[in-house]
Amino acid sequence: MRSVLVVVTRQIGDVLLTTPLIHAAKQLWPEAAVDVLGFQGTLGMLRGNAEVREIIETPPRLGFGGTLALAHRLWKRYDLALVADVGDRAHIIGAIAGRVRSGVLPADNPSNWWKKRLLAHAVEAAGDLGEVHVVQEKLALLEPWRNGMRFEAKLVPPPGKPLPPELAGRLQPRYVVVHAPSMWPYKQWPPAHFAALVRRLLEAGRQVVLTGGPSKEDRELVASLATGGAIDAGVLDFGQLASLLQGAALYVGPDTSISHLAAACGTPMVAIFGPTNPQRWAPWPAQTESPVRFVRRADAQTVGSVTLLQADLPCVPCGKAGCDDHRFSRTECLPAITPERVANEALRILAAA
Repeated sequence: MRSVLVVVTRQIGDVLLTTPLIHAAKQLWPEAAVDVLGFQGTLGMLRGNAEVREIIETPPRLGFGGTLALAHRLWKRYDLALVADVGDRAHIIGAIAGRVRSGVLPADNPSNWWKKRLLAHAVEAAGDLGEVHVVQEKLALLEPWRNGMRFEAKLVPPPGKPLPPELAGRLQPRYVVVHAPSMWPYKQWPPAHFAALVRRLLEAGRQVVLTGGPSKEDRELVASLATGGAIDAGVLDFGQLASLLQGAALYVGPDTSISHLAAACGTPMVAIFGPTNPQRWAPWPAQTESPVRFVRRADAQTVGSVTLLQADLPCVPCGKAGCDDHRFSRTECLPAITPERVANEALRILAAA
């Protein structure tokens, strides 16, 4: 294979979880050019990645004219298209771009019949309550070509960039990074819980640095948590976030893309999980001596640098988008994880380091 296109038309965290597939493709074909196609605003984690030749961004809605233009640009340009998303559009793009295609199929979906006809190799997704982590699932796309090669399942974070001088000058050794915002309400640990956690860490003599995105909601949440003495890191790009995380003694955050980035950076972390199944979506640790295996449910479990907490409720994890199964749903399991539990786990990890 001289040219490979990876299609990942999902969110920022999903893009980062595709980097082991990119890395494995370069292990198989060191001289191959690997490009990645995804939605505008989602591919920032790949900027500066030395294994990616070109980042191809498309609007979430192309329209008829945009589709024709993309097809003209990509038509059979690649020896292999790796479709790392189950969506219809991703598979159509893969069929347009690749002379050979390997793709992930949704579990038991009516669309699978035509998608299979487009693929030389198909990997059926395990579903949100499956036991196969998405990193391992994506790596299975290369199964026909691996010839016994053992892939290094390694997340590749963006290269670090210098922090803003005003932030860098305030950092003390062994600071703790806390990321409070979540994109969707059903993944949001209560702000009051985050406030109690930050107070406890400050009382224990730890410097706390707060991160969040540029949205109005993120800025307001971070500002409210910074009133007690924590540092608002401001809006950082992914390279700056990587530098901040690599220098931290600990990271605490919810089920979000920044938690996946912290794991990729090898930062010791406490991840707060609600309805999401960790067997599928736990942050993938950067360094571990044994195979990465998370269990479906445990009050606390540690794999490599990642400690993951869940609520002690019989429905956890449900694998749904909250109790009402939509992105703006309530979630009963996240409030059940108390700030005392999270703070005690964070302080235990800090004391053991």
